[in-house]
Formats: sequence, C-alpha cells, structure tokens
Amino acid sequence: MSEVVALKTQRAGPKLRIGFLRLTDSAPAIVAQEFGYFAEEGVDAELLEEPSWANIADKLAYGFLDAAVIVPPLVFAIELGLRGISQRLVVPCNISMGGNTITLTRDLAQRVRETAKQRGLPTAQALAACLAGQDQPLPLGVVHAYSTHNLLLRYWLATAGLEAGRDVRLSVVPPARAVEALQSGQIAGFCAGAPWGEIAARSGAGINVASSDDVWRNAPEKAFAVRGSWAEENPQALKGAVRALVRAAQFCDAPENASYTAALLSRQRYLGVDSHAILSSLPGGPISPDNQSRFWRGAATFPWRSHALWFLDQMARWDLIDAVDNQALAARVYRSDIYRAAVAPLNISVPLADSKSEGAHQAPWLLDALPTAIAMLPDGFCDFAIFGDVPAPASF
Repeated sequence: MSEVVALKTQRAGPKLRIGFLRLTDSAPAIVAQEFGYFAEEGVDAELLEEPSWANIADKLAYGFLDAAVIVPPLVFAIELGLRGISQRLVVPCNISMGGNTITLTRDLAQRVRETAKQRGLPTAQALAACLAGQDQPLPLGVVHAYSTHNLLLRYWLATAGLEAGRDVRLSVVPPARAVEALQSGQIAGFCAGAPWGEIAARSGAGINVASSDDVWRNAPEKAFAVRGSWAEENPQALKGAVRALVRAAQFCDAPENASYTAALLSRQRYLGVDSHAILSSLPGGPISPDNQSRFWRGAATFPWRSHALWFLDQMARWDLIDAVDNQALAARVYRSDIYRAAVAPLNISVPLADSKSEGAHQAPWLLDALPTAIAMLPDGFCDFAIFGDVPAPASF
C-alpha cells in the first residue's frame, strides 16, 4: 500500500496553488482541474477561489499562491512593487480574450440609448452628451485600479472626451460585488467581466451598453501568471500546466461544450451563480458573441508581447506607473519561449513572432505560424488607432 501511495504522490508532481475569481474566464483552469488535465501533465494543482483582485495580488506577492488567473496589468503592478513587496512573475500563456461589459443603471442606459439613436452618436459620445452640464462626476466601478477593465473603460471614455476625476469618478468594486453596488446606488455603472453584466441585466439593476469588443475587438483579458521562483524550481511542471490550460482552452472554446462548461462553472465551489447567466458569456451561448469570452480561436492562449506593451503604455498614460523600460519589462514577464516549448508535444500551430501590430486588422486575417497559418480574429480599436509596428519573426 505504501508503494502505491508513493507512486501516486510522485505522479502528482509539485503542488501548484492557483488563485481565481468568480468569473467566466476562469473556465480553462476549472476545466483543467475537473477533467484531470493538470494531473495528466504531472501537476498537483489546487484551485483557490478569492474574493477580490487585491487578495490575489497580496497572496501572489507574499507566497500564499503560486499562480493565478489574473488581469495582466496587475501582474506588472506586482512585478514593480506597487502592491507591497515586489515579486517576480512570469506569464507563460494567456487565458482569454473579451468578455467584459460596460453596464449602466437602467435609467441612465435608456437615456444614453435614446440620445445615441436621436443624434446618431456612438454610445460613448451619447454618454458624454447625457453628462453635459452635471455638477458631480458620474460614479463608475472598476474591478481594480490595475485591471484591463480600468484601462479599457478609460480608453472608451476618452474617445468621447470624458476624463476620470473630472467627468467620472472611478472606484474599485470586486466583480462579485458589482451588481450589489449598482443596486444600492453606490455606483451608476461598472466595467466587469462575465457573468456579472448579464446578472445585472437579469436582476433588472442595469443594462449593458458596451462590451470589450466595442473598445478593442478581441482584447486580451485574463492571463496565467506564475511566481518566478516557482517557475524556476519547476520548469517541467510549468510546461505541463501550460499544456493543461491549452487543452482546457480548446474544450471551453468549442460551442458544443458551452452548456456543460456553464453547468460546471455554476457549482457553488466555483462561480455559484445560475448556469444560464454563465452560458451567455461562453462561445456557443445564446447571446450576442460580442459579450462572450474566447479561449482558443485567434491564438488566444499565446502570450503576445505586444499585448504587454499596450497595457504598460496605457498604465503610463493614466499615471498608474512611472516611466520604465517597457520593452525589457514585457520581455521579462511575457514568456513566449516557455509557451512554445510547452506546447511542442501538442502539435498545434504557434505564431512565428512574439508581437503583432494591434488594431491593424478590422476583419479576420491570417497569421504566419508553424506548422500552418493561424486564422485570426479582428483586433481593431474603437478609434481606429494602431499600436506598434509589424515585427520581425521570432527565432525558434
């Protein structure tokens, strides 16, 4: 019996404590755990549900978590010591694209929609028109100061000339508390990940007026971040964890698996909400695909350095970080080399370059990759901006 136990322990591999929040795009980590992908790849994973991004950040910084499904700007905040002590992190793969909504109270959303229709304005400009002449800034919630949601919401507002601190007042509200804050009148709207926009709509508290795709089509959303020390001590297990997440991403992105994935995520130990609300934000769900997370299509799991550079650029734009060497920091954290080595046994196509021109593609396009080109999704910004230059291919 002791020999059997020893074999099982050895097969399980090193412990990997992964933090996650109650969000639809935690799906790949949950599927990888429930389907045994982590175990098959030699990783003894433990999923730990956390109440907020602040908890995730602190536990990563102080070693109570080894990894997390996380918003990428927070990775850089932890790396730069903006969340207490500085902690080295690596991002060996991306988790999801899209899935966020900008949700306003029903009254405000209806006014914005009427204004947009009557005056032929985009939604952000219609919101600006509704706020014209108000004495107090509009209170809006974001899930964390160092979040994709904060950056995307600020970007969207700026296209209409709206500024945080002058026209709107941004405050931090954990995703699972966003609907409650909207219902209580603490905020007049929020930007958060699925399924909370849908839950706000179902409860009658709010209406979704925009999504991630209305700001940046197929924008990168969650990433898989690992403490640098754990990655260095367990290189093979790290590659196994990446493979497990990639396999799970393929499952989660298949429309035929949407109902099963939603039911799995709805369990109390994970999201603990109605599976139908979750289903609407999964590929193959019944609602507009603009509101859905994407896990595999369009090289969704690849850790693009150009994504990292855009986040750092926007963090500097809004005075969230001081001047740093963006190129060096992005290359140190976003590890496409680990991704390529990890997925080699899976025989999947991998991009030739580490970066791409963001916002340059308003329609589907083909990406140079090996062994075959990858069908990519549009990546245009709402203001038609283009970020970065077309890079030279990376060497293998």
